[in-house]
Amino acid sequence: MSASQTLGGASRCGWVLGPSLDKIIKNVAWRKHSQLVSASKSALDKLEALSDDPSDPASCSPLYGLSSSDADLLLQPLIAALESAYPKVVEPALDCAFRLFSFGLIRGCEIKEDASVVYRIVDSVCKCAAIADEAIELAVLKVLLAAVRSPCNRILGDCLIYVVRSCYNVYLGGHSGTNQICAKAVLAQMMIVVFTRTQENSMDVDVKNVSVFELLEFADRNLNEGSSIHFAQTFINEIMECKDSPFIIKSPTELRNGSKASEEKPDEESRKSVDESADVSEYSTIREDGFMLFKNLCKLSMKFSSQENSDDQILLRGKTLSLELLNVIMGNAGPIWRTNERFLNAVKQFLCLSLLKNSGQSVMTIFQLLCSIFWNLLLKFRSGLKSEIGIFFPMLILRVLENVLQPSFLQKMTVLSLLEKISQDPQIVIDIFVNYDCDVDAPNIFERSVNGLLKTALGPPPGSISSLSPIQDMTFRHESVKCLVRIIKSMGSWMDQQLKVGEYNPTKTSDNENVADSPSYHIDDATNADFELHLEANPEIYDAATLEQRRAHKLEIQKGTALFNRKPSKGIEFLIKAKKVGSAPEEVAHFLKTTSGLNESMIGDYFGEREEFPMKVMHAYVDSFNFEKMGFGEAIRFFLRGFRLPGEAQKIDRIMEKFAERYCKCNPNSFTSADTAYVLAYSVIMLNTDAHNSMVKDKMTKADFIRNNRGIDDGKDLSEDYLGTLYDHIVKNEIKMKPDPSAPQSKQGNSLNKLLGLDGILNLVWKQPEEKALGANGYLLKHIQEQFKAKSAKSEVVYHAVADPAILRFMVEVCWGPMLAAFSVTLGQSDDKEATSQCLQGFRYAVHVTAMMGMQTQRDAFVTTVAKFTYLHCAADMKQKNVDAVKAIISIAIEDGNNLQESWEHILTCLSRFENLQLLGEGAPSDSSFLNTSNSEQDDATLRNVNYPSLKRKGTLRNPAVMAVVRGGSYDSTSLGRNTSGLVSPEQINHFISNLYLLDQIGNFELNHIFAHSQRLNSEAIVSFVTALCKVSMSELQSPTDPRVFSLTKLVEVAHYNMNRIRLVWSRIWNVLSDFFVAVGLSENLSVAIFVMDSLRQLAMKFLEREELANYNFQNEFLIPFAVVMQKSNSVEIRELIVRCISQMVLSRVGNIKSGWKSVFTVFTAAAADERKSIVLLAFETMEKIVREYFPYITETDALIFTDCVKCLITFTNSRFNSDVSLNAIAFLRFCAVKLADGGLVCSEKSMEDDSCSQVLNENAVDGQTCTDKDDYANFWIPLLSGLSKLTSDPRAAIRKGALEVLFNILKDHGQLFTQPFWANVFNCAIFPIFRISVDLKDSVPLHPEGNVWDSETSIVAAECLIDLFVHFFDMVRTQMHGVVSILVGFMKSPGQGPSSAAVAALMRLATDLGSKLSENEWQDIFLCLKDASESSLPGFAKLLKTMDNIEIPDVSQPDNEMELSTGHGANNDGSEDNNENLQTVAYIVSRMKVHINIQLLVIQVVTDIYKIHWKSLSPNIVTTALGIFSSTSSHSHDLNSQTPLLLKLDKACSMLEISGPPLVHFENESYKSYLNFLHDLLVNSPSLSKEKNVEGELVSVCKKVLQTYLGCSGFEYVTQDKPKANCVLPLGSAKKEELAARTPLVLSVMRVLGSLERDSFRRHVSQLFPLLVGLVRSEHSSMEVQRVLSSIFQSCIGPLVCK
Repeated sequence: MSASQTLGGASRCGWVLGPSLDKIIKNVAWRKHSQLVSASKSALDKLEALSDDPSDPASCSPLYGLSSSDADLLLQPLIAALESAYPKVVEPALDCAFRLFSFGLIRGCEIKEDASVVYRIVDSVCKCAAIADEAIELAVLKVLLAAVRSPCNRILGDCLIYVVRSCYNVYLGGHSGTNQICAKAVLAQMMIVVFTRTQENSMDVDVKNVSVFELLEFADRNLNEGSSIHFAQTFINEIMECKDSPFIIKSPTELRNGSKASEEKPDEESRKSVDESADVSEYSTIREDGFMLFKNLCKLSMKFSSQENSDDQILLRGKTLSLELLNVIMGNAGPIWRTNERFLNAVKQFLCLSLLKNSGQSVMTIFQLLCSIFWNLLLKFRSGLKSEIGIFFPMLILRVLENVLQPSFLQKMTVLSLLEKISQDPQIVIDIFVNYDCDVDAPNIFERSVNGLLKTALGPPPGSISSLSPIQDMTFRHESVKCLVRIIKSMGSWMDQQLKVGEYNPTKTSDNENVADSPSYHIDDATNADFELHLEANPEIYDAATLEQRRAHKLEIQKGTALFNRKPSKGIEFLIKAKKVGSAPEEVAHFLKTTSGLNESMIGDYFGEREEFPMKVMHAYVDSFNFEKMGFGEAIRFFLRGFRLPGEAQKIDRIMEKFAERYCKCNPNSFTSADTAYVLAYSVIMLNTDAHNSMVKDKMTKADFIRNNRGIDDGKDLSEDYLGTLYDHIVKNEIKMKPDPSAPQSKQGNSLNKLLGLDGILNLVWKQPEEKALGANGYLLKHIQEQFKAKSAKSEVVYHAVADPAILRFMVEVCWGPMLAAFSVTLGQSDDKEATSQCLQGFRYAVHVTAMMGMQTQRDAFVTTVAKFTYLHCAADMKQKNVDAVKAIISIAIEDGNNLQESWEHILTCLSRFENLQLLGEGAPSDSSFLNTSNSEQDDATLRNVNYPSLKRKGTLRNPAVMAVVRGGSYDSTSLGRNTSGLVSPEQINHFISNLYLLDQIGNFELNHIFAHSQRLNSEAIVSFVTALCKVSMSELQSPTDPRVFSLTKLVEVAHYNMNRIRLVWSRIWNVLSDFFVAVGLSENLSVAIFVMDSLRQLAMKFLEREELANYNFQNEFLIPFAVVMQKSNSVEIRELIVRCISQMVLSRVGNIKSGWKSVFTVFTAAAADERKSIVLLAFETMEKIVREYFPYITETDALIFTDCVKCLITFTNSRFNSDVSLNAIAFLRFCAVKLADGGLVCSEKSMEDDSCSQVLNENAVDGQTCTDKDDYANFWIPLLSGLSKLTSDPRAAIRKGALEVLFNILKDHGQLFTQPFWANVFNCAIFPIFRISVDLKDSVPLHPEGNVWDSETSIVAAECLIDLFVHFFDMVRTQMHGVVSILVGFMKSPGQGPSSAAVAALMRLATDLGSKLSENEWQDIFLCLKDASESSLPGFAKLLKTMDNIEIPDVSQPDNEMELSTGHGANNDGSEDNNENLQTVAYIVSRMKVHINIQLLVIQVVTDIYKIHWKSLSPNIVTTALGIFSSTSSHSHDLNSQTPLLLKLDKACSMLEISGPPLVHFENESYKSYLNFLHDLLVNSPSLSKEKNVEGELVSVCKKVLQTYLGCSGFEYVTQDKPKANCVLPLGSAKKEELAARTPLVLSVMRVLGSLERDSFRRHVSQLFPLLVGLVRSEHSSMEVQRVLSSIFQSCIGPLVCK
């Protein structure tokens, strides 16, 4: 152990004191300081005898291990040495004191102003600072910092202030700049130590070291003497890191919460924690000291120089230092400042007042410090200082920011720097908007900041005079743009964080500032608990909807305020209608009194109006004041604070009258009456104007004022002293009105000033000299301080927090316009790389926010602006910033692709143009050379001769495409270089080529990455992406001068990339692509259409590689474009290409095709109907292969596919180019039927019951009749059969006949597989449509009215096939009896002889083959159908005959003459045309009559034949029906022959037309003949039935009618006894003779029937018949047979009766 270590004895204190005392003895002047030497030696001797307390040396105080008495003895020499003022002695003493404090040897002391030895040491050290020695100054600083830093001692209250003041003095009076810097650093370190302990409420804390470099940020940089900063930093670090000596073990903490270690045991104290939430009203001495120090620093910062010494630099430096220390405190403030009410109030009362007073300083350093302190307040205290921040933000920041023309450069740079800090904190940006822009009582800080930054970014307006240099202006512009970029970036960061965090949970984060505002402090549960007790600092959680309401309310108020400031009455009316203000005068008065932003002059004008409501409002406004115990002058000053008196005397009179009334009411003993107060008030206003108006030369004296107010108190005078005092008060202190809104501050600022009463103080701090800060306007400071206190105490001042990202929508609505303008102008005007880079970043962040928020208009505006700035549409003018804009566009596409929606179109347009420039630069030929619409050889030769060398290797090039690009065009033009006129110089081309090198910065990888990145887009985004790409591609392809396929190829790539997406998403994508391919496939440019179809083929081949599950329809949707283009395209080449593409896909991917078969068959169906033979044959070739080889693949799907196959084959049958194709198609249909019958189809049970079955059946139903059968294979049979059914109407006989035969052969061959319900479907869907009839209708429709479709042979075959099928499967199809019979009856109605005969034969076969099987109802059905056939045409026939009434037939002798006349006269020509038209009508009627007669006769014939064969099977009802048929037909025939005029017209017309007339007589003869035979047979075969039906009577009646008709024809009329008889009979003419001859057979039949009657029967009717028979005797006959038969009747029938 060395001598120095042994000196001082065995105690640890001795090891420090011994060497120091020895050095003091050696350095001291013995004669001058003999007592010091003696004391030092005594101390050394004492140390030799002392040792540390063996029991508990750490508990000893004030020196470690020694008793109190020994400590006093040992420290006295040290104190004496410090007080000696001798540097050589003081220096070792200071070093000893430093080591004692640093090593913790002085311990357990509460150092305060008393007689304790430790305080004397501290006091002596502080006094040493007065020694003019640099080393001593540093040593003093070292000791004082060590004493403050020591955790073993506490420096209390005034002593702490004393220590700080001593360091202050060293800073102010230091002998070197280094010492001053060290003094400032020591003070800052002390602040950190003291307030860190205050935060933790403990002496034992970890303290960070101050950064000297950062400390000198605002001031004292000039003190740096080379390495002074480094020296000071080392100086501080050494003091803070010098703790225990190597031989001393650190003792536990002895002082906590200001109590001595002796009061608590160390182990208990170490476990004890400070619970801040226990009682915030109880403060420890640690926090008391911190509070006192903070308060004193604030007061020190508010010292101002006197008027005598206005330029007091020392005071200014002291003020600056105090502000710097306050800045350090606030910068390191922990949560205690926000959570502890006392500390928060200290910030409000002292620090905010200091900021307010110092805001008027013109010193730049002070302004910078104020901004820094304000930043810390905003960062850490915004939740508790909402109102105060609302004051200081406009005062410090917006005031400077909005000054564009004459700003201070350093001041504004400071503000911009502060705004940049603010804008970098996302939570602060959000909180400012939420708590101020959404608060009706607060200024729009966010909006004004953004607008102020915009003004700065745009610079001074053109033509204005500015104090800024161009460099300064440019700096401002760039910095403001940077701030705007930071703001939008912060908004995006906050949005991203909220979207990732998800739902906001206020219970977990009661103070959302803790993490963001204080990253260096850990907030424990105790601190949070303490924080929750303070409602004014606890943020209230709001959602976006609530804030939207608040924001909307504020905007409405602002709108009403603006309207009020223009026209008060309109503004109040608007606010009342908007329900922002109540309709009561009191509510309006309260609004005018409390609302910010109202123009004070307008308020005064409104109060002075004569209308009833404004006067009531004025009265309510005055009544709201309480003037109790308030002097008259003070009252009127207080009253006039809120508005400006109007200029009109009458208005002032009304206002003052009400004021006087209110004042007297509040102070009833002040004046005799209110008139006194009124006059005095008016007088005071006049005095104020007179005294303070510079235009008034002769001022009113006090005597004048007293004289003017004599006798106003009800005839008495007021006290002269009273009036004199009032005079002095007004003259010395003007009653100031509020300034006009035209003040330099904005409307927002004035609103805020009005709200807080700041107008006067702002005038004070910005306009008054510094020395007058506490002058005459000092009361305003007090008023503002009271405002701070009042607003802090208000419970309604709530700090709002929000976690809903939707709030950004309202923020964007405020800021997007200014940001767009700032970024655009800067980007357009500046070529500075950093500035343009900032603008492009701003665009990227803005797009990100607007895209995520779904703000389409704003997003599109930003994207479009960036796209325009790429200058890709005028590449010759491009610069580096434009290339950077292209990069930004690419970044936007990659980063925010999921939310770009319609904006994709702008981005993809840029990429398209960029690729075009790349190709031009590489010398590649343009796409138009391959997509040329002309195919002439000349054009081909031109293309072959065009040379495309690389532009980068050639200086100039006469390439038209390059020329067009160099000329450029507008951004919105669909192609580059639309303006083809104008010359291009070589310099322009060279400039353009040099720009192409700039584009090399962007490689193909970046370009292609966007399209490859499309795989990562979400479901909505990929649809938007594809939609936009289709639009861009469409514009490329439709370019008339330069069609391109870049986007089309990218579409194919994107489709490949995204083909593996889920089906629902892919379906949406393909819907877009499908429409695009169809639109382009139908393009007039053949080359483009071919390219598109080939691209579609590639996609389809790729898509068909994927398996498709059953019952899906994606393949069909994918192939639909082929079908649509095939159906709509006018180009033969395109249609042929599609057929080849589909054929290739089928042959190569047949195993994977499922639902795609539908589109395949649709294409082939369209091809089958094509007008080009080559297309038809090509398609049928593939179709043949499909049916023959791949038929099983077709049937793997549902019925619709098979239906389409059948439709396709049927369409091929209609081919007019090749009969072989048609016949083969029919054969394939037969082949399909065989496959169906053999069970070669695979159809799941589910598909059998699918709705598609009923759909197919219903499509093929007849006249709305539905088929709902669910039998096996029903979905397949019905389309096949119905298709063949439709083929039967083909105009070609071979096809028609073949289809009929195949159809019925299929049914006959495979009908045994069908069930009865399915047979019903077959008849309804396939058989009945052939004959165009519905089984549900009773009226038979004529078969094929077109007449020429079916020939006789086809009709015969159809009827035969139908009956053959019906008879063959009668048991299964007997329910279709009615329909079949109706069809045959319909054939009978046809005009042709062949079909009619075939129908009769078929019907007879039906009755013959099935007679025994038919039931009564079925027989009845047959006869009813026949009856219907007979009677249904009667009404129409009668209507037809009526047309003859209007037809005039000319005489036969006139035609020649008429023909001669018609050649010369126009009128006769018209008459001839009418005659010809009438004759044509008659010819048509005659034809229709013949058909009608033929139908009636056929019906009679069928009824007769059936009865003859099956009379035994017919029931009485059927017989009755047959009787009806005969009766109606006979009556109808007789009626026709009775219409003599009609017959004459017909005879005349037929003779003129040289045609045979209708066989009316034959019709009547046959009708009656059949009727007679039927009655006679019935009478013979069924006597009982005959008797029941009175057949005999009917028979006689018919005979009478026939005989009467015959007699009438012979010229003999049958007369009764009452009528006279004719005297003579005229001979018959030739026509009558012919008719008589025609009727003779019928008469013969009648007489034979009568002759065959039994004698009794004849006897019963002889009385009726005998006159007719006599008439026959008298009549003329054409045949002798009549007479012979008549003679026989007389002999055999009448003779016996006579003889008897």
